[in-house]
Amino acid sequence: MSTRIAFLKGHGTENDFVIVPDPENTLDLTPAAVAALCDRRAGIGGDGVLHVVRSAAHPEAKRMAAEAEWFMDYRNGDGSIAEMCGNGTRVFARYLQHAGHAAEGDIAIATRAGVKRVHIAKDGDVTVGMGGARLPEGEVTVSVGGRSWPARNVNMGNPHAVAFVDDLAHAGDLLSPPPVAPAAAYPEGVNVEFVVDRGPRHVAMRVHERGSGETRSCGTGACAVAVAAARRDGADPAGTGTPATYTVDVPGGRLVITERPDGEIEMTGPAVIVAEGEIDAEWLASALR
Repeated sequence: MSTRIAFLKGHGTENDFVIVPDPENTLDLTPAAVAALCDRRAGIGGDGVLHVVRSAAHPEAKRMAAEAEWFMDYRNGDGSIAEMCGNGTRVFARYLQHAGHAAEGDIAIATRAGVKRVHIAKDGDVTVGMGGARLPEGEVTVSVGGRSWPARNVNMGNPHAVAFVDDLAHAGDLLSPPPVAPAAAYPEGVNVEFVVDRGPRHVAMRVHERGSGETRSCGTGACAVAVAAARRDGADPAGTGTPATYTVDVPGGRLVITERPDGEIEMTGPAVIVAEGEIDAEWLASALR
C-alpha cells in the first residue's frame, strides 16, 4: 500500500465529508477505517465518507456503468453503508468538477439508490434529481423525553420519520436516536426529522441521521420534510399537476426542494470543496490496530 492516500474535504450546507478518490476501487475502506477518518478529534472529521469509484470497477455499480461513469460509494460516519446521501451527492458532483471529470451542466452519478441526475449551475449551486418519494402506510410515533408526536413515514431511497413540532428545541440533544414506534416500520433504522413552520412553504428542521447522530444538514431528510409538509398542506403535485416548492432551513444553511408532477424531487443548494491533502497510511494502519 502507498504510504499516502489522497483525500479532500467538502461540505454541503455544512453536512461535511471526507472525499477519497479511488477510481479503480483499490482501497479497502473497512467500517473501522471510515470511522477513523470521520473521527473529529483523532481523524480528519466528517459526517461520512464519499468513496469515489468508477462504476465499472465496483461490483455494486457495474450494472449502472452505461448510464453513469462514477459511483458514490457512500459510508456513514460510523462506517456503516448508506443507500443515498443528498448533500453528499452535491459534494460528489462538485468534486468531479474540481477534478476535471465533469463540467457545468448535467451529469449522472450512480448510487445504491440508483442513478441520480445532477445539474451544476454557473452560480455555483448544484441541483440533484432525488427520485420520487414513497409514503409507506401505517402510523408512526417519535418520542423525546416525555413528549411524543405523530410522524410521517417517507422513503427517499433511505427511510425517514418526519415529525412536526412547536419548537426545534423539543428534539433534545439528538446525540442518540430518538425512539420511533413501531420499530418494525424501520427494520434497518431511520433518519428522524423535527420540523417547524417559518412561513408559507418555508420550514426549518433538525435531524438525527442514522449512523451519524445530529448533522448540520441532511439532503434526503430535507426532501422528506418537503414532501411531508406538502401533504400536510394538501399539496400533491401528481394530483394537481402543479409543482410544489418548499424552502427548508437546516442548521448549516438553506435548501430549496421542488416536487414535480411526475414525482421527481429536485434539491438545490451549495456544495463546497474546502481542502485537499494526503492521509498517512501508517497513521491509518495504526488507528485500526
